[in-house]
Amino acid sequence: MSNNGWPLVPLSEAVIHRKEFAQIDDLSTYKRCRVQLHAQGVVLRDEVEGALIKTKSQQVCRTNEFLVAEIDAKMGGFGLVPAELEGAVVSSHYFLFTPKLDRLDPQFLGYYCRTPAFREQVTSRGTTNYAAIRPSHVLGYTIPLPPLEEQRRIVARIDRLAAKIDEAAELNRRIDVEIAALSASLHFSISKDRRVPMNSLIELSEDRVPVEPSLSYPQVGIRGFGGGLFGKPPLTSGDTSYRHFNRLSAEMLVLSQVKGWEGAIGVCPQELAGFFASPEYRTFRCIKATCDPEYLDMVVRAPWFRAYLQEATHGQGARRERTRPEQFLQLVLPMPELEDQRRAARVISKLKSMQPLKSHMTAARSAMLPSILDRAFKGAL
Repeated sequence: MSNNGWPLVPLSEAVIHRKEFAQIDDLSTYKRCRVQLHAQGVVLRDEVEGALIKTKSQQVCRTNEFLVAEIDAKMGGFGLVPAELEGAVVSSHYFLFTPKLDRLDPQFLGYYCRTPAFREQVTSRGTTNYAAIRPSHVLGYTIPLPPLEEQRRIVARIDRLAAKIDEAAELNRRIDVEIAALSASLHFSISKDRRVPMNSLIELSEDRVPVEPSLSYPQVGIRGFGGGLFGKPPLTSGDTSYRHFNRLSAEMLVLSQVKGWEGAIGVCPQELAGFFASPEYRTFRCIKATCDPEYLDMVVRAPWFRAYLQEATHGQGARRERTRPEQFLQLVLPMPELEDQRRAARVISKLKSMQPLKSHMTAARSAMLPSILDRAFKGAL
């Protein structure tokens, strides 16, 4: 019995391992699915022509089947097949389990597999040197199994609470959209008809530091789509083939040559001053008479600025060329006078003062569903 009095049964009493394979037709198009780690569900991997699928014997998924990845299960690689992936195919490195509908509501299993109680069973099976699991392991995992009516009541209750969490997520998204729209509107309004080249605002400035064998170098990365800079673990000479790194200072503009076109750009904050970036990250200094660093950071991370970044390169996707400093510095964009930049930066900072509240909401929302699931499977909902 589980702690709440529900019978604790092996999954073999509630699901059936279905091992059926179909032959791939070269002239047909197939959806392929994959499991996300950390029990985040099953999603579309891609859609491809059969001729591009090398292994011609594939398993066909059905809605609400429990899909488990042979290798990634211990990292939470499992979940229910959603309706939109009915008929998707997976290789023999996945296992499919069909719920016995007279014993188990599939959504009940879909929620329970996301709990620590279930995931701990998966990680504890097998040896530490062998990551893969087998269908027999899955069938041996236990699950609390109340009557179907109670399962459905619990699922409905979780669904209602999860919908509230989704509403909070949408509110967070709308806050971001509204702040971006207001900031863009303000920028274009105060810029009026003024257009200036980047080389009148910034200049290339690189503090190149040779990589020494006895030293370590804390690194930075840049998130795409205006996500800004973040710290990374240090590297030593044994960890890299680069002969030098670029040392950052506060208020430096940092541009990824490889991913600049998708918004991997931002101004270095004070807390990352003294960190290092690879030579693929080019660094620039603001010209003090024309450019406010705080405002520049807001500009280059704005969604509208990505169109300018893409103009500085040619090609598509992975074949897009690097964003070279000489190309970047030739960009011409709307930009207000320096004093207007500073005033606008203060206004936008006030708008962004909502972000700590948003971050708090995001953290609380992330903790809500695990807490709801914990209570649900303790019989407290």
